[in-house]
Amino acid sequence: MGNCELEFINDAFDSNWIAPLGPNVNNFESDLSNYCGVKHAAALSSGTAAIHLSLIMLEVNAGDEVICQSFTFSASVNPIIYQKAIPVFVDSEFDTWNMDPVLLEKAINDRITKTGKKPKAVIVVHLYGMPAKMNEIISICRKYDIPIIEDAAEALGSQYCGKAAGSFGMFGILSFNGNKIITTSGGGALLSNNKEDIDQARFLATQARDEAPHYEHTQIGYNYRMSNVLAGIGRGQMKVLDERVKQRRANYDYYIEELSKLPGIDFQPENKNSYSNRWLTSIIVNPNGITRETIRLVLEKENIEARPLWKPMHLQPIFENYPSYNNGVSEKLFIEGLCLPSGSNLSRNDLERIVFNIKRTFDQHL
Repeated sequence: MGNCELEFINDAFDSNWIAPLGPNVNNFESDLSNYCGVKHAAALSSGTAAIHLSLIMLEVNAGDEVICQSFTFSASVNPIIYQKAIPVFVDSEFDTWNMDPVLLEKAINDRITKTGKKPKAVIVVHLYGMPAKMNEIISICRKYDIPIIEDAAEALGSQYCGKAAGSFGMFGILSFNGNKIITTSGGGALLSNNKEDIDQARFLATQARDEAPHYEHTQIGYNYRMSNVLAGIGRGQMKVLDERVKQRRANYDYYIEELSKLPGIDFQPENKNSYSNRWLTSIIVNPNGITRETIRLVLEKENIEARPLWKPMHLQPIFENYPSYNNGVSEKLFIEGLCLPSGSNLSRNDLERIVFNIKRTFDQHL
């Protein structure tokens, strides 16, 4: 937390405006749209809710296909299933670890050939805060007239070609879950330059209540809006967002300085067009007597949590029977990759202890 959250929370309590909607929600939405350089934002209960609403507004229905990055968290995919649609997974490239544009176009052409129709949408993810190759992906999607849903849940504060992550797609997705670079304890947002889309998202997110003196419903709605209290936390967090990015990037710089010369250690790259918030610092451990798991277990014994990279969606038991276009990149990253502790509040002593134990692992095993 920063220093301003309680001020906005107390405003909500003092005004007795606790329930969903209210001044904090309106102002938080304004803060987000201004920061990300988009015209409109809707504050919601989660990033998952934002993806779900975007699919509904794109009229994704049962049997439709939606292309989704395979190397991601399941929340990127689950809303496709909510709509009884079919996820089609596309693998990553090594430059950013995100969706491979070449494989994306191959998948689009193959789906058109096999089904006679193009996918309804493409969900691209900025993994661990690293922007995907948006120029290439946008060019391909324009060629086939397929809308982009930009999952920037991990990438608030990141930029691509000088523009904020989340501002490139027809819809941008943010998350404020407790582990994100800023948090409202739980929550998310939908970004768009289209006012009608955001108005419709807000309508659906408040149980689709029609204008009437009684409760009237002509559409199915959802309880997806953010409360005035949580939005107050978000307003305070926005004031420290740039500092949080600075802290995360400082963690990365320290790890690079201390670990990059160890044999077999590589880091998630940052291309010239990209500026990552470095939400997580992630490494690849090329097996050389030491594996990712060797390091993880040593750290675990020292009460230091490190996690493997995301298990690709096309390898998940629940999704393994859906179409997928693979090149082996995400599987290799999953097998060899490790997310290091990356919290904004890590002290120098914390970082030194983490690095000491990783170096000790190499000394003992090589």
